[in-house]
Amino acid sequence: MPAVADDTPTPARGLMRLSRSLSIEEYFAAQRTSTCDLPDSEPLLRNLTIGVMEVLAGVREVDQLARWLGEDAYRALVARANLSARARSARGVPAARPAHRILSIRETTPADGVVEAAIVVAGPARTRAIAMRLEGWDGRWRATTLALL
Repeated sequence: MPAVADDTPTPARGLMRLSRSLSIEEYFAAQRTSTCDLPDSEPLLRNLTIGVMEVLAGVREVDQLARWLGEDAYRALVARANLSARARSARGVPAARPAHRILSIRETTPADGVVEAAIVVAGPARTRAIAMRLEGWDGRWRATTLALL
């Protein structure tokens, strides 16, 4: 009598499929990038700082910076931009392009593929500081944390 193939899944077969699918998900997920494989971070810090100041002034859309922002930094910037827009509306002040000048950039590298920076920006009314954390993901820098002080 010929042997009948057993198609019922066993725990070992299910575990093997699960581990195989996890490795496929990990393969297609965002990959960390080493500092030596990334470009210089200072031009991004400068441009992103000016972009953030323009978003808060109401002359640039947050979506234009989305490519360089992590999810948390993007949400924080959207919330801050909405508050700035409401404050301008309440005062009756139109959005105007500010003339900001970067006074200094201080960078540290606490880990491979990570840059933390403090940027001091002089504006027409006051001087502000931006704290930013860049992380290397998929061969490029992304700002994962952003705080305007």
